[in-house]
Amino acid sequence: MSRYDSRAGDPGTYRDRRSDAGFSGGGRGFESSSRREAQGGGGSGAAAAELDGLTPFEKNFYVESPEVAAMTESEVEAYRRKREITVEGRDVPKPVREFRDIGFPDYVMQEISRAGFVEPTPIQAQGWPMALKGRDLIGIAETGSGKTLAYLLPAIVHVNAQPFLAPGDGPIVLVLAPTRELAVQIQQEATKFGASSKIKSTCIYGGVPKGPQVRDLQKGVEIVIATPGRLIDMLESHHTNLRRVTYLVLDEADRMLDMGFEPQIRKIVSQIRPDRQTLYWSATWPKEVEQLARQFLYNPYKVIIGSIDLKANHAIHQRVEIVSESQKYNKLVKLLDDIMDGSRILIFMDTKKGCDQITRQLRTDGWPALSIHGDKSQAERDWVLSEFKSGKSPIMTATDVAARGLDVKDVKYVINYDFPGSLEDYVHRIGRTGRAGAKGTAYTFFTAANARFAKDLINILEEAGQKVSPELAAMGRGPPPPSSGHGGFRDRGRGFGGGRSWN
Repeated sequence: MSRYDSRAGDPGTYRDRRSDAGFSGGGRGFESSSRREAQGGGGSGAAAAELDGLTPFEKNFYVESPEVAAMTESEVEAYRRKREITVEGRDVPKPVREFRDIGFPDYVMQEISRAGFVEPTPIQAQGWPMALKGRDLIGIAETGSGKTLAYLLPAIVHVNAQPFLAPGDGPIVLVLAPTRELAVQIQQEATKFGASSKIKSTCIYGGVPKGPQVRDLQKGVEIVIATPGRLIDMLESHHTNLRRVTYLVLDEADRMLDMGFEPQIRKIVSQIRPDRQTLYWSATWPKEVEQLARQFLYNPYKVIIGSIDLKANHAIHQRVEIVSESQKYNKLVKLLDDIMDGSRILIFMDTKKGCDQITRQLRTDGWPALSIHGDKSQAERDWVLSEFKSGKSPIMTATDVAARGLDVKDVKYVINYDFPGSLEDYVHRIGRTGRAGAKGTAYTFFTAANARFAKDLINILEEAGQKVSPELAAMGRGPPPPSSGHGGFRDRGRGFGGGRSWN
């Protein structure tokens, strides 16, 4: 039995999972299309052969509202320019300006209203029409841009248009994410917005017992959010399969490639039907990410929010100090003494060992610090995150496992104790503050060993209108000078470290 009522003459009426009554989306919004495209194969004979025996499925649900249809080309261009939306692709749909323009079902609209959203974010305004048309999509937008709902709400519409799961069926929607934390946050949104249509989801990740995850898969779930390693484990153990997947999302593809997941991603995608719809999300667009997109996507739309050049959030005050390795801990303690006011402070380290060592030292010195990194059990990571979010432990040290996907609304300060291995990671780390319209401050300890990043870091600082210290400027011009041991941060009128300050 299908989720949509396939009565002749009414192909656009879907079954509301909360009752046996159908809904028509207010007379517009979603209509079925039986179009099938051999995505990923470029329409080749080989791809067509792969589709033999596969059940056709619906994936084009978008009908332009009269309000959107009435927009002139100049109005569309002006709207995209205002919201920094750049598009590429064939037959790109116009963006929507209001939630009502997209024609989501009433129960989805109720959740949007309950969440207090005022208008679609730029990635949602342009991404929703693209995703609902059933085409492959590349979305390039920074974290915190609203991209999770940009792919989840069309996923819910997609699921509701497919036949119900039969015993032994795997998911209809698969979302791959690089970290447990991001996967859990995606599932929270999937649960919130999918509950009203009784769509079940589960989160598959390592570091926790498999039993509860296996039981979820065996009972049948329409949406699976997974990290690549644990999903492959579940597939090889025959606890699930990907035969029903028709909507695939790769979230933070750049981060997954950074973490070495490309072989696992390829293995997973090879088990999914080639005419699926694929949505490929990345905060940056390096060559490796582009090459993978070329292989996985067919005739995609591309939407870029802002510039693909690496930029920091302008709401974040960035302060960079040149220090020696041996100075770092004392500088950190002086900085904490200066800024600590009960607000949440996130401190990034390069290594798990360093994370634990600094946390122990801080606790010994009386600072309420806890740490989070990949060697911690999931239960411990969840507890630490809970303590940090509640403010019971306002200082959290972390490796880059927390740089992306960590959604704590009121982190006031980020401290880069160790400079990360890439400028992309720097931008994502400091992006844990200054979220949702708030202001934030990021402090960075920069050593002679980081000199190769100086020039690009200066570009990021200058683009965001931040001051560049003479020492950093000199390091960006040539061989790094020996650290003088001077310099310091000033906050609320009090400086440290020789009395010099960055303002």
